[in-house]
Amino acid sequence: MLPEGSDKSASSIAGSLMLAHPQLKDPNFMRSVILMTAHEEEGSLGVVVNKASGMVLGEIDAAFADFGLEQVPLYIGGPVSSDQVLLAAWKSDQNFVGFQLFFGLDPASAKAKLEEDPLLSIRAFRGYAGWGEGELESELSGNAWIVSEMDGAALSELEGDSLWRHVIMKTNLELGLMSLAPDCPEEN
Repeated sequence: MLPEGSDKSASSIAGSLMLAHPQLKDPNFMRSVILMTAHEEEGSLGVVVNKASGMVLGEIDAAFADFGLEQVPLYIGGPVSSDQVLLAAWKSDQNFVGFQLFFGLDPASAKAKLEEDPLLSIRAFRGYAGWGEGELESELSGNAWIVSEMDGAALSELEGDSLWRHVIMKTNLELGLMSLAPDCPEEN
């Protein structure tokens, strides 16, 4: 579902945030915020940015210490290729209108980017979210997802469900209010 007044079309969601609809119960994507990095006719790719694994890169491979990346937080990027680690760095600067994203970095490039600009946020993602041709369009038309403009400040400052609720509230107030409902209202 596109935010009211949005001119984003399903064909232009790369660079956007995609939010799980409050009623989406798929455990892979419930309350997820996905940073969409590619959206083309052949398929789409993004990473879940609000599901921390509780680990850092040094815990999965000591070689990341060679690049000063051993303390980089590791997130569950999605259910596809969960044995693969993707590195991304970004910056949202109030003096810079926009959002700078460096995605798919190798460890040496990530180290170089951090040396150039220590204000970059860097994260690692185990796996990614991917859709084949037409799959994401079908899910979007079925209202499984809400497409939002990039909110770089929130992406850098908020975590977990707080990030999801913040962005969904800004994007669509009605759905934002739905996001406040308990998971199991019958247990209330």
